Amino acid sequence: MTIEVSQVANKHKGKRGSLISILQDIQDKYHYLPTQALEEVSQLTGHSLVDIYGVATFYKSFTLTPRGRHLVSVCLGTACHVRGAPQIAEEFERQLKIKAGETTSDKQFSLETVNCLGACALGPIVVVDGHYFSKVSSAKVKQILKKTRQGLDVVEIKGDHRIFPMTVKCPRCNHALMDSDYQIDGYPAVRMTASFGRKHGWIRMSCLYGSYSVESEYVVPADAIVNFFCPHCHMELTGATRCSRCDAPMVPMLVDGGGMVQICTRHGCNEHRLDLNGVNI
Repeated sequence: MTIEVSQVANKHKGKRGSLISILQDIQDKYHYLPTQALEEVSQLTGHSLVDIYGVATFYKSFTLTPRGRHLVSVCLGTACHVRGAPQIAEEFERQLKIKAGETTSDKQFSLETVNCLGACALGPIVVVDGHYFSKVSSAKVKQILKKTRQGLDVVEIKGDHRIFPMTVKCPRCNHALMDSDYQIDGYPAVRMTASFGRKHGWIRMSCLYGSYSVESEYVVPADAIVNFFCPHCHMELTGATRCSRCDAPMVPMLVDGGGMVQICTRHGCNEHRLDLNGVNI
């Protein structure tokens, strides 16, 4: 384990928020935070073991106990509860042959229930490995598990309940980024200005969360880091978060009604995150 942890620590050395990034990479590899790994992180970074455990236990996304390759979270918040979420959780238990809080014997799935995921209007909500499934019913549980086994990055726009439209705004000027005159995937596109190398032109993306459809004025080279700008205030859209997959900067956009969506700036990396905490419904 020493070599892997050392490589992760060196990758994030000297970067802002490096400890959290290191723990994220370790958990991505082992699906939890092994005690030995945390001890090695302490030695390599100079952070005390107390501080490391403090971070690991403060953020709910971290776990100190082994869990499956795939984490299934079923929301049991009030809005989801009244729409049948307990029955959905029971169906997951039946399909996986485990109870909430347990992991399947083949270490493929861990199941948990959570109080609220902050997306009440889209409930019942199920999240698998960061992918949101909205308006889930018991009948859809088998399909969700099948998609997970096949690979959640395999996207089919029609009939895929992980994919839903969002209206997004510039985090700088609060102006809508939607282009009703230009559609992608059958919905108004998200319009921004993009620059890379010496190129500077328009870029439009699908407003469907989970879709990777993008059209741009210029062909973007693979692995190129793209700078995004608001077409209204012309400010660059930058954030403090970096991609957990490739370490490129993430671009934040406000979700109309509350929350934030972030996309990776590296062309070809499909990492995106949706945080709907604090949504007022």
